[in-house]
Amino acid sequence: MQFDDDARLDTSEVQDVRGSRIPGGRATVGGGVVGLIALVLGLFLGVDPGRLGLTDSGGGPAATASGLAQVEQSCRTGQDADTRDDCRTVAVVNSVQDYWDQEFTRRGAGYSRSPTVFFGERVNTGCGSASSAVGPFYCPGDRKVYLDLGFFDELRSKFGAGGGPFAQAYVVAHEYGHHVQDLMGTLSRSQDGRTGADSNAVKVELQADCYAGVWARHATTTKDESTGRPLITRLTDADITDGLDAAAAVGDDRIQERFQGRVAPESWTHGSAAQRQQWFREGYRSGDMERCDTFR
Repeated sequence: MQFDDDARLDTSEVQDVRGSRIPGGRATVGGGVVGLIALVLGLFLGVDPGRLGLTDSGGGPAATASGLAQVEQSCRTGQDADTRDDCRTVAVVNSVQDYWDQEFTRRGAGYSRSPTVFFGERVNTGCGSASSAVGPFYCPGDRKVYLDLGFFDELRSKFGAGGGPFAQAYVVAHEYGHHVQDLMGTLSRSQDGRTGADSNAVKVELQADCYAGVWARHATTTKDESTGRPLITRLTDADITDGLDAAAAVGDDRIQERFQGRVAPESWTHGSAAQRQQWFREGYRSGDMERCDTFR
């Protein structure tokens, strides 16, 4: 994955609160789409959320910007995105939102942009207080994506993904898939409390994977409004393979086998490795969000 070296990154779409002091409190699971790691330890493994410090604590104050926003200083151009993980994530956020903004406009609808919040250890959100243990997540309470960049290392070390820049892009695009669902009114279908291979929770996650694939299909043709050129200039087959590998690594069956030694489809919340790859591939192959109806 390569970016236009001369493109200007829009850091206003990222709030960097790494290093901020956040008041203590217990992390939140209820009220939103939570991250992969919390689901691994909780729903996937049958661990009591209370033992993990995860509670349905309700809403909390939104994160505030830190006094020293690293991305504003360091992430200025596409060349920075080619060399730094945080700047790469800024660029992916810009590209993903440019695509969905243009796609919603094409369909006669309005797209509301969602910031990504970079945090470390703990953050206050519109869904309550959360620790980095929950991994990347989207909070419908404030319509923001939350990301501890350390998760990308854990994606390789804990979950066995091969890594690569596009593996990171897949994670970001998946979370923005949830934002698209929120805007379209489909995200709430995951809130019925059911788990299992045929549950709405799984269908919502697979649809977000498909939406990530749709963005990937258009990533090199979606033009940045400030330059009139695509922000992402090159995606290779190897990049897409990295994305598919990351999708498989966080499949319910792979995670359960790795962490508990057995597969329990009745507790699935995200779908199997094969399903996650299938729906990302469907989005990438078709480039059409209408082909992402996982509820049919």
